Amino acid sequence: MNQTRDGKKDLLWLFLFLVVFINGFEAGGYQASLYSIGQTYDLSITNMGLFAAVELLATMLAPLILGNWADKSDKLKCILILQVIQAAFACVIFISSIQMLFVVGIFFLGMTTSALQFIAIAALAESYPLTGKKKIGIMTSMYALGALVSPLFVDFYLKRGISWRMFFLTLSLGTVITLVGIVANRDSTGEVNSLADDEKVGDGEFIILGVLLLCVVMCIYVGFENGFAFFVDTLFTDVLKSSLGKYALSLFWAVMIPSRVLVGYFSAHAKKILITSVIAIPVITVIIAQMNSAAVVLALCIPLGFACGAIYPSVLTTLLQFSGKRKATATAMITVSTGIGGVVFTALTGILAGAMGITGAMMCLAAFFILSIIAVLSLHTR
Repeated sequence: MNQTRDGKKDLLWLFLFLVVFINGFEAGGYQASLYSIGQTYDLSITNMGLFAAVELLATMLAPLILGNWADKSDKLKCILILQVIQAAFACVIFISSIQMLFVVGIFFLGMTTSALQFIAIAALAESYPLTGKKKIGIMTSMYALGALVSPLFVDFYLKRGISWRMFFLTLSLGTVITLVGIVANRDSTGEVNSLADDEKVGDGEFIILGVLLLCVVMCIYVGFENGFAFFVDTLFTDVLKSSLGKYALSLFWAVMIPSRVLVGYFSAHAKKILITSVIAIPVITVIIAQMNSAAVVLALCIPLGFACGAIYPSVLTTLLQFSGKRKATATAMITVSTGIGGVVFTALTGILAGAMGITGAMMCLAAFFILSIIAVLSLHTR
């Protein structure tokens, strides 16, 4: 139970969780909608990759543009401003049928979700010094939960003839609900930090090499995750001739939830978990690329998602050993690297898929994990 300074009931953490849940909902829903969006705008598979990359470009720019603003401002106020922008542009996409407005709207959705992600994590850590680590582990699971639910939601209404635009209306409504919750609880005082100085962690020096190596891991991981997630429905539809694509995407995200929770409990072994994950992901991907059975590929999404889910919390835990007192800077660097990975690898997946097919593109993505393996083995944790 949370220990607050004034003894009042504290629900701020719940709505910060919901901020990240909405982010995951947006990511998974856009991924699940991409094929239908491509049909609406008559996009080739290469252009679908570029459409996906627009949002990911914004996620890369957000920490560069907004990080300093968030550090110098009230983080909850920043979150509220970004939520207003997020809800507004989701409505624009829902209402408009103009392709350029869709692109602009997706860009701003990418920017706001990225900024909300790292600002919410920082706000949680500041408000809850006693239980922050455990809550952050659960928070990453909330992102996966949102990404799990949204493809099922998209599949439900698409099968009933409802336009993919319904997703963006739902996103806007969810954002407004979360905004109201934060306004109602923004005066929550959080926990009293009763930890002794020697119990605090991550207050050493800032080790740039360690942070950069973790950035490499996250760049490649997020690039792969987005490349796979955006095109897995296309893999099932065009290659495997199956309608199981959206279920595969949801399953992929579903297993990330227990994976991230378990990583939180075994955080002392974060480096070993990282090594196992960056080896398992390319191996499973190559196997998937060789399969012609939709049922087998669906089953393989379970270990693939489990391995992918372990990387994010493991990187965040390991980052504490290298960030010192510059945690915001280190987190911003990680966020930028995820944006770079998302932009480059998602666009690359679309280009490679157009040239050599989806399975060939996925095998190429898997090959980049050689760099991740080298990066993790080069980490000298304390």
